[in-house]
Parts: sequence; structure tokens; C-alpha cells
Amino acid sequence: MIIKNPAKIEETSMQIIGSELSEMGITIPEENRAAVFRAIHASADLDYATNLVFTDGAVRAGVEALKKGAAIITDTNMMLSGVHKKSLERYGNDAVCYMSDPEVAAKAKELDTTRAEVSMITAASKYPEGIYAVGNAPTALLKLADMIEDGMRPSLVVGVPVGFVNIIESKDRALEVCRQNGVPAIIACGRKGGSSVGAAILNALIYEAAGRE
Repeated sequence: MIIKNPAKIEETSMQIIGSELSEMGITIPEENRAAVFRAIHASADLDYATNLVFTDGAVRAGVEALKKGAAIITDTNMMLSGVHKKSLERYGNDAVCYMSDPEVAAKAKELDTTRAEVSMITAASKYPEGIYAVGNAPTALLKLADMIEDGMRPSLVVGVPVGFVNIIESKDRALEVCRQNGVPAIIACGRKGGSSVGAAILNALIYEAAGRE
């Protein structure tokens, strides 16, 4: 039977994910369940049931930050486009990405570094307590780690860059620094990740904050 109703498609997908994880003997803590399920739903990859690492209370911290109006900062416009803006209206949260900002591009050229790194510096000057989500650029995640060591305190770091170069190193460093400094974090260990996964995790938090499934 072909299912065409969008809500029914999502509902059935979540049921399938739950069933397959159960068959694998994997149980997700209730607090993290929505984020994990949405990451799997966005990628059709059950590995996210085991490679997503949550610091204690990370989901709760993200939800509470959203309820207090925290901004969301992404490292790609693709992730930004996947964030459910309508659900952010309840608390008036900004959602931004500075990757296409001409001043960021010029500064990156001047410093001979990546736009992703400079975009994090730019965002930190405006939203030091924002929710930062990195789905593409490990240099953005590494810069976040540096700034946290220097005293920046984001409400949450979602680190899910994807690829082969600097990926694992950036995630390991970000997780270690966040733990050492009490910054809530959700990190996808290993090489897997991406903007769609980052957006899915953010939306899980956004929907909970907005009071919807």
C-alpha cells in the first residue's frame, strides 16, 4: 500500500525506526529519543542510534534555551533552510547563517582561513549564548571549541560535520571541550553527519519547545 498523507508517512517512518531499533536491542533514553529518531529519519541510517553522543541534559538545555529566545546559528544555509521557522515564532528566536555574508568572505580571505571559521567568530560577537549547529565544516566546530576554552558559553553545540578531513578530530575536540567547560553538546561521532542531520536534531528541539511532536 502506498501512503501519500505526509503526516502518516512520518508516523509510519517513526514506527519502522522504533521497530528496527527494538529488533537490534537498542533502547534510546526518552529525553534523546526525538533527536535520535529524527536524525535517523533524515538519513535512513540507524547508526545514529549509537553514534550520537549527548552530554548530560543536552536536550533539556537546548529546549529551555529556545524557550528563552536563544538564537540558532548554523554553518550552512542548507541547514538553515531545513530549520522549521514557523515553530520558532512562538519564542521569537533568530535563526541565522553568516556563510554568505560578504564581510565574512572578505575577512576569511584576509586571514587566509575558512569562511566557516569566520562565520562562527561573527556569530559569537552577536549571539554568544546561542545554539550553534555545525553540519558541514570541521573548522567551524574547531573554532567553537577554541572560543569555549576562551570563555564563550553557548546554550548548546550540535556538532555533526560530515566528511573525511578533520572530521573526527573536530568532533572529539568539541566533545572534550564542551564536557570540560559544562557546555551542553550533541555530537555525531565518526565521519557521518551533514546539514540534513543537523536540521533534524534542531527541529526535534524546536518542536519540543513549541509543544508539538
